[in-house]
Amino acid sequence: MPETDLVTLDVADDTGVATLTVDRPDRLNALNVDVLEGLREGVAEAEAADARTLVLAGAGDDAFVAGADISYMKDLSTPEAQAYAELGHDVARDLETFPAPVVAAVDGYAFGGGSELALACDLRVASESAVIGQTEIDLGIVPGWGGTQRLPRLVSDEVARRMVFLGERLPAEEAESVGLVGEVVADEAFDEHVAELAARLAAQPQFALGAAKEALNLAHEEPLHAGLATERRLWSGLFGTHDQREGMAAFLEDREPEFE
Repeated sequence: MPETDLVTLDVADDTGVATLTVDRPDRLNALNVDVLEGLREGVAEAEAADARTLVLAGAGDDAFVAGADISYMKDLSTPEAQAYAELGHDVARDLETFPAPVVAAVDGYAFGGGSELALACDLRVASESAVIGQTEIDLGIVPGWGGTQRLPRLVSDEVARRMVFLGERLPAEEAESVGLVGEVVADEAFDEHVAELAARLAAQPQFALGAAKEALNLAHEEPLHAGLATERRLWSGLFGTHDQREGMAAFLEDREPEFE
């Protein structure tokens, strides 16, 4: 478990789903240094436990993560702010490069750094009451944990600029319409739906999912020819694995596959 009690990690032995929860509901799960360090430890522990899917969530009924801790940031010097930014980037990168799918369970407010952590996840599921925004401009700053780079890769450039320039807060349905989240679920069904999605992902062939994630991530970072070369390498490298043999045999035998 992470050393701080502000972050909890639960790994379900039967499904391989790990749930990493920011547990600071009295502060709307705001991200201070202890929380960020706890998230880093939690992600590393989930990887060490060979989790097949990771769910990122926030405790309580009001917020996923309402943002960075403003009371902590207020009087930071430039070098201190740089260190804080680097820590936030480290956590986002750990989520982005986690070797299995990461699902952001966005229930309630996801502002500033909370939105940025969700952007670093593979999939985003929002509750009907969720509201998402890059609200840093209201504080006299800009997104500092990847928002200016990941957001326009996910939504249109116009939407990203409006969110960053104006601090626009998007209700869940609007966030879905612009592609910021993949789906919106009724509040009362949210937890069950996220659990079902995570279990479905965890039941997929593990090595193939990891390869797919690596290739998809490169689509935002490499020229087309480099990404295609990586795809060829990953695709061919899966041949000879148990899951490839089993998946194709099951298809030919008209039965459900039994992946490792």
